[in-house]
Amino acid sequence: MTDDALTDQSLPALSVLDLVPVRTDQATGDALAATIALARTADDLGYRRYWLAEHHNMAAVAATNPPVLIGMVAAHTRRLRVGSGGVMLPNHAPLVVAEQFALLEAAFPGRIDLGIGRAPGSDPVTSWALRHGAGGVTDEAVARFPQYVDDVLAMMDPGGVGLALRGRTHLLRATPAATSSPTVWLLGSSDYSARLAAEKGLPYVFAHHFSGSGTEQALEIYRSGFQPSPELTEPRTFLTVNAAVADTTAEAERLALPQLLQMADLRTGRPMQAQPLVEEAEKLVAEGLPPGHRQVIDSMRQRWVVGDPATARAELRRLAAAYDVDEVMVNPVASASVGTDPATAPAREQTLRLLAA
Repeated sequence: MTDDALTDQSLPALSVLDLVPVRTDQATGDALAATIALARTADDLGYRRYWLAEHHNMAAVAATNPPVLIGMVAAHTRRLRVGSGGVMLPNHAPLVVAEQFALLEAAFPGRIDLGIGRAPGSDPVTSWALRHGAGGVTDEAVARFPQYVDDVLAMMDPGGVGLALRGRTHLLRATPAATSSPTVWLLGSSDYSARLAAEKGLPYVFAHHFSGSGTEQALEIYRSGFQPSPELTEPRTFLTVNAAVADTTAEAERLALPQLLQMADLRTGRPMQAQPLVEEAEKLVAEGLPPGHRQVIDSMRQRWVVGDPATARAELRRLAAAYDVDEVMVNPVASASVGTDPATAPAREQTLRLLAA
């Protein structure tokens, strides 16, 4: 597989979003091993970037600490751009984020993306615990989000930033001798981050894979309001989608079912458990879904890319044209069958291979 195959005009460039899902047959270490294998597959296939999410206190998701995961993935790959999709900035002190990503950029120059989001990525109690440890209050941190973004950008700059404190100006750098900075992206699932990214002249991504609505409006707000900056002279964005691809559409539907059930639980306020295996998900459906779940599942399924390779690739081309993007970031949502090695995620790897074939 060559890089040219993924940058052909007939198919948008492909990237990967990974939440590090945890199945019922996996311990956390197994899920991490599966993520490393998935990243290596993406690297070998010529995918453009590999982003890792931030979620907390969820039995089904092991992506709690993007900088740690980025370091792991970058160390096991050769050419992928590796980044956060994203760091939820209100959860963290800006200096800590700047230091983490300045070090990652120093270790893997030219390969690090810092995607920044405003949502907590967790429940209110966990959000409080995250900010309480940093000496802040979540609501205040959310309100100061635009300033936090500026702080991170300034502190990662090789020249650092002057901090006025008690009548004196102190030079503050994220790392002592930076020669480059990671690319900073703003992420969002509403038009707030679209407006902020446009105002600051930063690249922007709307969470189409999660929201599924409002994408066109958010991208129009971003593009029409974009102000060129030292970081970027024109708007830059891409699309995120959930995808499960198999040799047949019927098999792809089976592999996507566990994630659809999980998302239905999330959308209806039910506790999220570890991701069921395919056979476990089929048993749950056979026993009867909770009221309202079928409607939620059918609605979500319409926005996902699920099918055989030809169908899935055609849908990616259609989406890229519809939203005028040259890159699509795929969240491979295929689960596994009973008897799968817990340290692997073969159906997720298969999705990447079949899309890139």
